[in-house]
Amino acid sequence: QLRLVESGGGSVLVGGSLTLSCVVSGSTSDTNYLAWFRQSPGKPREAVATISMGGGRKNYADSVKGRFTISRDNAKNTMYLRMNSLKSEDSAMYLCAAGAVVRDEWALQPGPYKYWGQGTQVTVSS
Repeated sequence: QLRLVESGGGSVLVGGSLTLSCVVSGSTSDTNYLAWFRQSPGKPREAVATISMGGGRKNYADSVKGRFTISRDNAKNTMYLRMNSLKSEDSAMYLCAAGAVVRDEWALQPGPYKYWGQGTQVTVSS
């Protein structure tokens, strides 16, 4: 069983930055990707960024490319999401996830992700 715990959310002004963290504990034997998703009320869950367990493959949603950076520190069992130039439309609950992705081009789909955290809220205001 895998446990994911997010932190780092909060309120920030438009143009500001935040760094989210996701601590991963337990066995990762049935997973090969970690990911950040976000969800707002009334909207479908949206992939933000993904990273392979080895860290060599990263994927980003078009809406965050050039502004967000996903990374992981294996020694700390922690994944990060650095968010710069935040926009009001980035406001959402951010969730980390872990799963088994068969093809890299499917990494931004929620289907492969079996394990989910509880989320951390990000609010961007002007």
